[in-house]
Parts: sequence; structure tokens; C-alpha cells
Amino acid sequence: MGTFIKFLGTAGARIVVSKQIRASGGIWFQHDKLAFFIDPGPGALVKALTSKPKLEPWKLSAILLSHRHIDHANDLNIMVESMTEGNTKKRGMVFLPKDALEEEKVLFSYLTPMLQEIVLLEEGKEYSIGNLRFATPCRHWHPVETYGFKFYLKDNLTVSFITDTLYNPKLQEAYQKSDLLIINMVRTKPDNANAVMHLNADDVEKLVKAIKPKMAVITHFGMQVILNKPWKIAEEISQKTGIQVVAARDGMQLDLESIFKNSVQHTT
Repeated sequence: MGTFIKFLGTAGARIVVSKQIRASGGIWFQHDKLAFFIDPGPGALVKALTSKPKLEPWKLSAILLSHRHIDHANDLNIMVESMTEGNTKKRGMVFLPKDALEEEKVLFSYLTPMLQEIVLLEEGKEYSIGNLRFATPCRHWHPVETYGFKFYLKDNLTVSFITDTLYNPKLQEAYQKSDLLIINMVRTKPDNANAVMHLNADDVEKLVKAIKPKMAVITHFGMQVILNKPWKIAEEISQKTGIQVVAARDGMQLDLESIFKNSVQHTT
């Protein structure tokens, strides 16, 4: 089946999500026979089922939740219900931060008996889904417990997701040796950083320069970014860093094997 990432939404702020200026369905990640979903926000199930070709949530192996905010977690329960075929088959895993179960329970209790496993994410830990390894290299700076993901795929390919966070130099070390770097970029410029706690275009430029991925993708856009045209911001960052940076679009699919077949060198 190959390895691909499909963006079922690129919305990243309250106005953009609530008005559905961009979709907010999250990310489908297919790696050979393993399928998993990252951050099923509002519309995740509908976007999966209306994708072309259609994605099949009942074949998911796992759902990963970076943090409990509504634009990331809203459709968690319906995706779990679909993954367990209407809560009738015991299958699938859910990975999520501890506070998403204890401080604000985003996973309904009636669904948990039909899951094969619920795994609490922690800083600096490594996990597995079948034969796929991934890590949560550092806790992000965000109002709730938040983690990004670093996946170690076959052929020494490393794919990382830097989710919502205030900029922190620790991110540069945590996500080193990433071949593909996917970054949530909500803002264009710094503004009241301690309140917003999201990355902006200047932060992304610093991260791309320091980490040096073979390719970077920006997503999770706020209104500022949309008004300033994400693809133009991506072009500017590409010019400044010398690294290909792409602005994700709703429904965009990245086929990793075709992108990286001649350029994978990293070891894990």
C-alpha cells in the first residue's frame, strides 16, 4: 500500500476552524499495512469517508492525539467508534497525554473496553504500532500537555510532526535527523507569544535552518497565515533556507516513497 500522509484539514485557529475556512479533519498516515490517524479534529470522519480514494477508518491501527484542544480532539470518539466497527470489535490503540484522560476526559468511557490498548504519552519515550516505532522527543510549550511525534520508518526515513507550541530552542535538538518535517504554523509574526503559544513563520524558518530536513511542510493555519497566502510564506522560507518548504492544502497527499526514494540517508 505504500507510505503516504494525507491532510484531511489544514485549519489551525478558532476562527478558521469554527467557520471551516479550512477543513480541520487532521492527518491520515499510511505506512504499508498500518494506518493511523493524528489529531482527529472536527470533521475527521466525514473527511476520511469522502476522501478520494475513500479512507477506511475501520482499518485504522491507532489514533494519536498530540493534545486535548478541540481542534485536535473533537472527533476522537467517533473515530474510535469507527475503528472498532461501531464498538463491536476489540481492536486498535489510542495514544494520548495523561491530562486528556484525567483533567478533561476526551475519550468516552464506554469506548475503552473495545480498545486493545490505551497508551499515555510521556516526554522522551518511544512507542510502537506493530513494527513501526515512534517517539515523543520533548514536551511542547502549550497551555495543556502536548507532544509532537517522530516516526522511524523503513529505509531509515524519519518523519516528524511539530504540533502546537511556543518556540523553544529545545525543539531544534529534539527533531534533528528528520527527513520530512511537518510543522503547525498558526501565525505569521510574533505577537503576545506567551498568550498565543503557537509557532509563527519566523519560528518555522529558524527550525528549518537548524534541523535541515530534506523537505518541510507547513500546516494548521490561522487567519493571519491564510490572508497572507500560505504558499507564498512557504516560498519565502524556502528561499531563505535553501530547503523545499510546501504549504499543505486540504486533501493534499504526500507519497513518501516517491519523494524520498533516492535521498534517504539518516540513521536512527
